[in-house]
Amino acid sequence: MITHDVVVVGGGPVGVLAAALLAARGLDVPVWERRAEEPSLSRAIGVHPPSLDVLDRVGAAKPLVADAVPVRRGVARSGGRTLGTVDFDRAHPRWPFVAALPQHRTEQLLRQRLESLAPGSLRRGVSLDALEQEPERVLLHGTAEGRTVEAAARFVIAADGARSSLRGALGIDAPLRRYPDRYVMCDVADDTGLGADAVVHLERRGVVESFPLPGGVRRFVVLLDADGDDDGDVGVVQDRDAAPDAELVASLVAERTGLDLDPGTATMTSAFGVQRRLARRTVAGRVVLIGDAAHEISPIGGQGMNLGWLDAAAVAPVLARALRAAGGRRLDPAAFRAYEEARRRSVVRSARQAEINMALGRPVGTVVGAARQVGLSAALHLPTRRLLASLYSMRFV
Repeated sequence: MITHDVVVVGGGPVGVLAAALLAARGLDVPVWERRAEEPSLSRAIGVHPPSLDVLDRVGAAKPLVADAVPVRRGVARSGGRTLGTVDFDRAHPRWPFVAALPQHRTEQLLRQRLESLAPGSLRRGVSLDALEQEPERVLLHGTAEGRTVEAAARFVIAADGARSSLRGALGIDAPLRRYPDRYVMCDVADDTGLGADAVVHLERRGVVESFPLPGGVRRFVVLLDADGDDDGDVGVVQDRDAAPDAELVASLVAERTGLDLDPGTATMTSAFGVQRRLARRTVAGRVVLIGDAAHEISPIGGQGMNLGWLDAAAVAPVLARALRAAGGRRLDPAAFRAYEEARRRSVVRSARQAEINMALGRPVGTVVGAARQVGLSAALHLPTRRLLASLYSMRFV
């Protein structure tokens, strides 16, 4: 049996980028992906400047930026007036914006780059059933179209998502915290006149966020009130994966912001709850967890996919060094421990920021709402606005 350098389990955006980064270093990196079909959902849309730096290492940044909408400014509004703006013009010397692009297109670009660097490395329809760690390698046992598949690797990257089977197989605890916040979102034709700005409406009944997308489309994300219901008819949105009616999203947006959306133009609707899950360990012998397998945080703020990419960028040189040393047969836990500790600090900071974002968008009373407007308006007109731009573009992650 051939022993590969690294096997990546999970062929989503994080796993594919991890494989591409390693392939660019000349390593042998097959990717096992259980889904037979390519994804077609828009899902995550924001690509932050640090991620563009990483994507550029495998030649994916320029084509992504060419397809994306560059969001150069965020606008905060409340009660029909603008509280202030966050400009990304100094957030990064090369990428002074957040690139907005549907996830399925981002994934397509990454797969193309991986195929260019390592033809045939992405193997669809392969499910991992079990693995065994030996002193010098890992044995993987899987299934593809009813047939047994086996492989060996010096190291394994687990990028198989929040419900990671690999994490479970390794016995790694990942405590789950669920939040009461529930959101609905919809991609619709953009007739708002908001241009390429990201706009956050901090209204008393709950936040409404909107982001431009290519093709004259705009995404709206709306917080449901504490009962999951604004007018007595909304509470049916209970299932985390259930898709709400686009008319519901349009009605909530109109009620809170005055914007008139055409639900008939919707290309995607979904509802989601919020939870946080941080694995107590992300390195177990020769297996490294990255992305949602290692940490799941609130999607409010758009950091999740980007955090996974930054995991991949951080672990790639660690694995490359380990493979250069005695062909990867010798394991140096100290090198992986330093990686693990550094990434955990970044993830904890990002999780806290996401929680602050959620708290700012929750329903408030009249007095608290007025105080929030005053405080945010001040923060967005003082030098702190530059700090906010850096935070929201993930400069410090």
